[in-house]
Amino acid sequence: MGKLNVNLCGIELANPVIPASGTFGYGYEFAELYDINELGTFSFKGTTRDARFGNPTPRIAECSAGMINAVGLQNPGVDKVISEELPRLAKCFHKPVMANVSGFSVEDYAYTCEKLDKEPQVGWLEVNVSCPNVHGGGMSFGTQPQAAAEVTRAVKAVTTKPIIIKLSPNVTDIVSIAKACEDAGADGISLINTLLGMRIDLRTRKPVIANKMGGFSGPAIFPVAVRMVYQVAQAVNIPVVGMGGVSSAEDVIEMMLAGATAVEVGAANLVHPYICRDIIRDLPNVMEKYKINSLQEIIGGIK
Repeated sequence: MGKLNVNLCGIELANPVIPASGTFGYGYEFAELYDINELGTFSFKGTTRDARFGNPTPRIAECSAGMINAVGLQNPGVDKVISEELPRLAKCFHKPVMANVSGFSVEDYAYTCEKLDKEPQVGWLEVNVSCPNVHGGGMSFGTQPQAAAEVTRAVKAVTTKPIIIKLSPNVTDIVSIAKACEDAGADGISLINTLLGMRIDLRTRKPVIANKMGGFSGPAIFPVAVRMVYQVAQAVNIPVVGMGGVSSAEDVIEMMLAGATAVEVGAANLVHPYICRDIIRDLPNVMEKYKINSLQEIIGGIK
């Protein structure tokens, strides 16, 4: 059997499969379906300094090869995540978890990251500078190298654990932003977040989503994600976590060949809640098919 383990920012993962933030709650919801300790880890629901109710409904629009969401970072706030969600998670997940953090100012990011950094269950902090769903929110930080670097520096100044900056694909030059984050001290880069999309109801002639626009995800964005992961992995010397439309073991291998050390699975969790478990179980078969002995050895292995 091939070796599935990889090393992400100094922490060993039994396999590279990670449910993406916003699609896996705080973990214990899925623990009712299967043993989530089979996962490499997971990125929990985007957490902000204060509680957020999120955007008005409707928040979801279907597409032929994906979906659009404008949930708006609904979460109970960092204090309740620490006091309620993490203790509940600890009962069913016995590995380091990836904490996903969003904010509306540099101070917000630093405050939330500093608090979560002190939690023993948290292995990595995935800092989302790319959410396109909230007015005045993360997207503004993720579209300019200087702003992304400012958040990175502020977070690194108050934390000790690996910082992975999550980037937006809604930019013209993803590489310059990734390099700016690396230069500011980021320990890793994750990408891509959702593309900006919109649907219109032909009967009402109004946008389907109350927010008008939202994050487009699903299989349709996979080739864009592979391209951006490849570009960034070629340009930086820190690990890349790839995501965007991943829904099979073959997709995981493709992402890793493009340069990803680990691979997040997002929208597919909402369609098939067992998808991450099934991908992990299928990886050895796919590795055998393509004569792969170790996943760690194929990272960035495109010829």
